[in-house]
Amino acid sequence: MNAEIIFTGGFLLLVALMLAIDLGVVNKKNHVVSFKEAIIWTCVWIVMALLFCLLIRFHAEWIHGVTTFEDLQRLNVKHGHNLALDASLGFEANLEMYRKAMSLEYITGYLIEKALSVDNIFVMIMIFLSFKIEPKYYHKILFWGIIGAVIMRFLFIFLSAALISRFQWILWIFGAILIVSGVKMFLQRGHDEEMDTKRHPVVRFVSKHFRMTRTDYGGRFFVKLRRHWYITPLFLVLLIIEFSDVIFAVDSIPAIFSVTLDPYIVFFSNIFAILGLRSLFFVLNNVVDKFAYLKVGLSVLLVFIGVKMLLHGIFHIEIGTGASLLVIVGILLVSIVASLLFPPRKDVAATE
Repeated sequence: MNAEIIFTGGFLLLVALMLAIDLGVVNKKNHVVSFKEAIIWTCVWIVMALLFCLLIRFHAEWIHGVTTFEDLQRLNVKHGHNLALDASLGFEANLEMYRKAMSLEYITGYLIEKALSVDNIFVMIMIFLSFKIEPKYYHKILFWGIIGAVIMRFLFIFLSAALISRFQWILWIFGAILIVSGVKMFLQRGHDEEMDTKRHPVVRFVSKHFRMTRTDYGGRFFVKLRRHWYITPLFLVLLIIEFSDVIFAVDSIPAIFSVTLDPYIVFFSNIFAILGLRSLFFVLNNVVDKFAYLKVGLSVLLVFIGVKMLLHGIFHIEIGTGASLLVIVGILLVSIVASLLFPPRKDVAATE
């Protein structure tokens, strides 16, 4: 437990340092993030995630403080690694198997969360446009939204892990949720999403319990007027984005639990993916229309992961992490290439 606390504490310090550099050094002032700047930061976060993968690949034992063959056996059962551990091979050989499994689970979980976060970006774009937020404030809202998401994901992931450890059938529910979500996403792929800015549940709740102003007051979240504090539209949009992230977490977190039952791997892969979400938003904001079939690919991805969980939970049919990674990459590549090579005609897209 001490090793897990130390390692996770170091991870959170790294995240805090990167966010502090982002907000305190690079983005002190509100400004429209350029495509070039977004590309650079997207690459930075991807490189950070890959470097962390290398750390796990060569030192996965640091996470749980593994020092003996018995530790490996216990974690192999607890986290469902399904490794063919053999004491006769020696501790180092078994540890090498464990390191490979952990790094593969991490990168697969990262890719799943990164792919599913694209759909989250679609919703964020719709939210900003619906509430007529100026582009120069996008970064500030997304920055604080990411911090809130880190906190909520931590609670969600470790609560889910605690429940799964006691009630394995929860994984069946997760699988069913993913299948339903995938089918729903496929059926709604051609519909233009709209947001009712007056009837949204967050808007109705805030309007009922807090004072609100319609002016952003230079990008502030709160403003004091006539001895009373008011919520500005920017903070309202921040709350809506946090609410949307909770909804998306219901899909993405169970999807990573299909790869590993180790809550720390789920957390690390999930957080690195959403840390890069902000910069990815600015990359995709102007080119999102070019990936017409991406939602189809994401829907197939969700259904595949859901079926994988049900096959394992009910019929004890195991699809390995390596095979899952190949299928996931294949689905995403096919949907992206199809979008670029066979873009739908505008008149056809308009009638879908």
